[in-house]
Amino acid sequence: MSSSDWNRRTNLTGDNGQVSSIKNCFSGEPRDCPEVGSHQGSCQEAEKMRRDDESAGRVSRTDATRQPLLNVKGGLSVRSVRKAQEFLNENFSRKLALAEMAAVCGLSPYHFVRAFSRTFGMPPHQYVLDLRLDFAEKLLADSRMSIADIAHLSGFSSQSHFTTVMKKYRHVTPMQARLRKVSLRSGQ
Repeated sequence: MSSSDWNRRTNLTGDNGQVSSIKNCFSGEPRDCPEVGSHQGSCQEAEKMRRDDESAGRVSRTDATRQPLLNVKGGLSVRSVRKAQEFLNENFSRKLALAEMAAVCGLSPYHFVRAFSRTFGMPPHQYVLDLRLDFAEKLLADSRMSIADIAHLSGFSSQSHFTTVMKKYRHVTPMQARLRKVSLRSGQ
């Protein structure tokens, strides 16, 4: 998604630089995050959650399926697996081209898809969707952020797209997931 497309979709264009500030939230320096919707500081919290996700102790329903099979015949090399995972973990919230992912590993798009699928047991697109959904589920626990804001921060094109993908792969809507997380948190 180009910068101008992103500006139109989020309706955050303006003279006060909100768009560039939101982009800074995920550039590793969350100091200039503006208010989005009705929440304050949630962008910084989202960035902290994202950095915490990169730790080795990350637990997710789909992490077991995302573990690469190293040295599988026709798969990615250990070095390419590491490069691909690092690249995707850093860039999952933006639009990614297959050619760009393949270039990280030094392969053609055709060979990258085949090797990635053999190594991870799923195509790159599914892997990226899982990363986006995991991140979005963590953000859903913060009831101050709107679902539309979470959808955009997680890399979905719209709230509708986010809801459709979450319902298809996690079998709950974002609102159901939020209510479940809030009730689990209040029950502890």
